[in-house]
Amino acid sequence: MTTDTHDLTAADTTPRWGLRGWLVLITLCGATLMTGLDYSIITVALPEIGRDLGFFSAPALQWVATACLLPTAALMPLFGRASDMVGRRRLFVIGVAAFSVFSLLAGLAPTPGLLVTARAGQGVAAAMIGPTALALMTGTFPEGPQRTRALGVNGALLSLGFVVGTIGGGLITSGLNWRWTMLILFGIGVLVMTGAVTVVRETAVRGRARLDVPGALLASGGLFALVYGISTGGAAGWGSLPTLATLTAAALLLGAFLAVEARHAAPLVPLRLLRRRTVKWGMTVGLVTFGMCGGATLLLSIHMQDVLGYTPLQTGLGFLGEGVAALVAGSFAAKMISTRGTAATIVTGLTVQAAGTAAMVFLPAQGGLVLLLATSATMGFGHVLTVVAAVTTITSGLGEADQGVAGSLAQMPTFVGAVGVAGLTAIAAVRTEALASAATEASATLGGLHAAFLVAGAVALAGALVGGALLRRPAPAA
Repeated sequence: MTTDTHDLTAADTTPRWGLRGWLVLITLCGATLMTGLDYSIITVALPEIGRDLGFFSAPALQWVATACLLPTAALMPLFGRASDMVGRRRLFVIGVAAFSVFSLLAGLAPTPGLLVTARAGQGVAAAMIGPTALALMTGTFPEGPQRTRALGVNGALLSLGFVVGTIGGGLITSGLNWRWTMLILFGIGVLVMTGAVTVVRETAVRGRARLDVPGALLASGGLFALVYGISTGGAAGWGSLPTLATLTAAALLLGAFLAVEARHAAPLVPLRLLRRRTVKWGMTVGLVTFGMCGGATLLLSIHMQDVLGYTPLQTGLGFLGEGVAALVAGSFAAKMISTRGTAATIVTGLTVQAAGTAAMVFLPAQGGLVLLLATSATMGFGHVLTVVAAVTTITSGLGEADQGVAGSLAQMPTFVGAVGVAGLTAIAAVRTEALASAATEASATLGGLHAAFLVAGAVALAGALVGGALLRRPAPAA
């Protein structure tokens, strides 16, 4: 068996990667797991961080999480294009090194300001890692069964990172202290860096085009404003002046970005990519599955803690079903895509996700652990099926020079999907308030959660019907 993955053709029905292929996959997926762990593992530790470092308010403490999220979302398109110009492996190595250093600084930070600064540095580094890891993966593994299986493993670990981070954050903060959540990320970063410099190879020739500076500024500013507005809108009020101003600015900046890209000789994101049916509808499907699954997962956490009275650690363990299902789905997705195609897999995945989410309306005010594990596992299984099929759809049929940009586009729904989280949270809050006068606090909260679960299931089902139909349409003749 050869150790060079490039010797294997896409016609192979069974992926045979050899030793180096497995090491490359472990390295790239390790980077994905590392950045996936980052958000959930720190979220569980926020209360202890606030007490230890003396954060003066809950909004200020929330910046420990938000400071990492915003630059990741805002800078991903920039680094996706930059990777095609300066080299994907080079930018990947820089990103992993920076993430490791900032994780160490975050773990040692003596003051709130230094911690938030280090978290912002982690976010910038994660924006380098995301598109380059995916582009290196699609460049290393040929289109077909090999790439699909690799993307399946990557998608499973991306979802598993949340569960592992939630459980690990609870265990670490209970047995050690919050600083170890960051120091563990530093250790993972060192291992990923070892693989990056020893087994990962460059997969594309560097382009000679100049960087589209106006497009980069407009895209970064627009995405920053969009994610910031979505992230803070719930607390500030969706009708408040700051929220409306931020979201309006996002719309204006992103609109200007599209206008500039249409006229630029070497655009940051070529509009021909956004016009591709597979790209635009693949991203739409990704937005639906991430928004509805992310929102339902957050509401499940509220159900476990505010209704059932679970501790943070018990809440993390409550997501074990979703984590195990994600691993199984990552392996199953490759086989299903190979036999039935990406469109059918998307329809199946979103339908399963819709069924699991809608069934959460039967979650009771007491007990119901088996139902909780079963519904969250069903939702997680369908979600990972959909994610793998959507990423495969977006990155397939593209030239090597576009894989960096495609990698950033494929990951944008992960962050823009926060709009779904905000929407479901708002629905739950409105329904809870309507029930508050005639029910106990726990019953009113549960009623609000049930309403949001039904909406999430309905949106996922609509995504299955519309997305599947549009992606099944034959492509127009060239």
